[in-house]
Amino acid sequence: MKFITLKSRGGDYLVIAENVAWLRDYENGQTQVGMVGGAPLLVAGKIEDIAASILAQANGSQ
Repeated sequence: MKFITLKSRGGDYLVIAENVAWLRDYENGQTQVGMVGGAPLLVAGKIEDIAASILAQANGSQ
């Protein structure tokens, strides 16, 4: 089980990488992150940057 950090404008999230189900562009430079078994999280950053951050953290390079 690998925890990753997702930055939000209202505070940071610490989630289990395997629970990330999908990403969707949202307004004002934010991205929705779909979580298995839960409501989506709204995080700061473009979808490409969020995807790269998730992969880097999940693979241990950050």
